[in-house]
Amino acid sequence: MPTLNWIGKEAVVKHHKEVPFRLLEPVPELSCDKVGAGETANGAAANGNLIVQGDNLHALKALLPRYAGQVKCIYIDPPYNTGNEGWVYNDNVNSPEIRRWLGEVVGKEGETLDRHDRWLSMMYPRLVLLRRFLTEDGVILISLDDVETGHLRLLLDEIFGFKNRIATIVWNTRNTDNRIKSHLSPDHEYIFVYGKSGSARIEGRVIDRSDFKNPDKDPRGPYVTDPLKGKATASERPNLHEYNMAQSGTKNIWKPDPAKGWITDRAGYERLLAEDRIWWPPNPATGWPRKKRFLSETQERMPASSFWSEFKSQSGARELDEILDERVFAFPKPLPVIQRVISYCAPPGSLVLDSFAGTGTTAHAVLRQNAEDGGNRRFILVEMDEHIAQNVTAERVKRVASGYTSAKGNTVEGLGGGFQFCRLSAEPLFTAEGQIRTDVTFAQLAEFVWFAETGTGFTGTADSPLLGVHEGRAIYLLYNGILKDKSIAGGNVLTGPVFDVLPKFAGPKVIYAAANRMGGRAAREGITFKQTPYALEV
Repeated sequence: MPTLNWIGKEAVVKHHKEVPFRLLEPVPELSCDKVGAGETANGAAANGNLIVQGDNLHALKALLPRYAGQVKCIYIDPPYNTGNEGWVYNDNVNSPEIRRWLGEVVGKEGETLDRHDRWLSMMYPRLVLLRRFLTEDGVILISLDDVETGHLRLLLDEIFGFKNRIATIVWNTRNTDNRIKSHLSPDHEYIFVYGKSGSARIEGRVIDRSDFKNPDKDPRGPYVTDPLKGKATASERPNLHEYNMAQSGTKNIWKPDPAKGWITDRAGYERLLAEDRIWWPPNPATGWPRKKRFLSETQERMPASSFWSEFKSQSGARELDEILDERVFAFPKPLPVIQRVISYCAPPGSLVLDSFAGTGTTAHAVLRQNAEDGGNRRFILVEMDEHIAQNVTAERVKRVASGYTSAKGNTVEGLGGGFQFCRLSAEPLFTAEGQIRTDVTFAQLAEFVWFAETGTGFTGTADSPLLGVHEGRAIYLLYNGILKDKSIAGGNVLTGPVFDVLPKFAGPKVIYAAANRMGGRAAREGITFKQTPYALEV
């Protein structure tokens, strides 16, 4: 398979492993917990939703121990690298080429000739980490225009696999711009869709049940009629038959018309007629015979088109202006675009991640879709800029969750839900000497231990030294007084007396502790000992 090379690639291929683990620090005064109509209360996460302010590479690394393998749908809208965005490459990579880039604003082609290399170096480690968040049947969707399209395609093939390409959605973003000097207006963008594995798929569009009617009281219930060139096969289209349809009895007669592409298929027509599956218009002037398609025989979801023409990019700005007093992006994504992504790719109960959160459209789309179909989807947003995260991302989600007064003075009812706002800890989980920070709690370390051992997010309660059982082995952590005693005899060190009071498990056991003083008994008890913090370099 062809691969892509660029300046700095060797330095960033494994850069995600060098990024230190940090902790998420809740900020109660910026959080929103919906407790009633129009009311909010600062505090814990509402419905499991999360907004994180901080560099998205460090934020993703911090989120992995909790959410690895649990996200059904990732949507990101990264910098398009048009040369007009002014984004900064900040990743601290120990490479001479990249060291020269650090902190520099990426400009136009003539100003920074290596801007495509920087974009690829920025995207690569983030995509590698994002893949680890997906469930096996999860999907990632990435918005982009033509500038980096070819590069991104090869990058995604390398990280997600060519065989896991699902689709490329073409979004008609606007009507033709007559100001374009080339006389060819770029009126579209792309949304690239890849899966974690071969089991990934798009859920498809939900059928609109209101389209199904029963004007003739058919005992089989509501139906729709396929149009002239609709979904019925050629052999099933009663309007395409060559012979006179006078045999329809008292119904009107439709004469054969070669100009309309009539074909000969008497058997197909007679079958539909015998099954009473033909809808006859009151007279020829009002339409043509059509095949009935009953709701009871229709799948709940139908295939989704890869060409979207219903949404224009300008509508996103108008939506945001109605909610907030401040606009920081010229063309934020329209809410219906992201809601369609959610409805197609995130079934009720799933987790949605957006690590380039911007104006918070993804969270808004999740809350609106939940309100429409009664789902309980959750979202995780990451926004780097402190001002945007607080005053745009979080403020928008807070208003749409709790209700607000629009710019036109209209009262807009809240969609429900809320979120916990977090920042990244200034100091990593481990000190410069490789030791665990003294203020790290048992619950916080438990997430990292579970992730180091299983590669999946920790969903336990962290109230017992037995964190859980994974693939037939029990995983234990002795740390920070979980046994209510920090002494050697009963705290962080594995000894015979400590082992005797641990929750029992008959199979193999993995025990993380500061030291092992059980001697040969550990092997006889089926224990694999791992020393903290040294065994936690994941």
